[in-house]
Amino acid sequence: MRSWIGLQRRPCQEFLRFLQQLEKEIPSDIEVHLILDNYCTHKSVAVKAWLKPVKRQRFHFTPTSSSWLNQVERWFGLITERMIRRGTFRSIQELEAAIYQ
Repeated sequence: MRSWIGLQRRPCQEFLRFLQQLEKEIPSDIEVHLILDNYCTHKSVAVKAWLKPVKRQRFHFTPTSSSWLNQVERWFGLITERMIRRGTFRSIQELEAAIYQ
C-alpha cells in the first residue's frame, strides 16, 4: 500500500491516479461510489474533467463543518493525540516509523 503520509506535492494528480486505478481494477459493470470530504483536490477542475465521461464513478461529499463524520479526520486526530503531541521527530521518515509502530 502506498504511504500518503509525507505526500507533499500535487495531491490532485495523486487523487487522479487513485481514480484511474479504481477504474482499471474494479469490474466495469460495478458502480463506484466514493464518499469524500470537501477538500479542494476532490473538486478540482482536473478531477471534474476526468470524471465527466466516467459515468460509473459517483462522488458523495460529506457536509461542510462535519469533520466528525470524516473517518480520516478522526484517524488523524487519534494519531495526533497519541503520537505526534508526545514525540519529537527529526524527519518525515522518523514520524512515519513512529506512527506505523
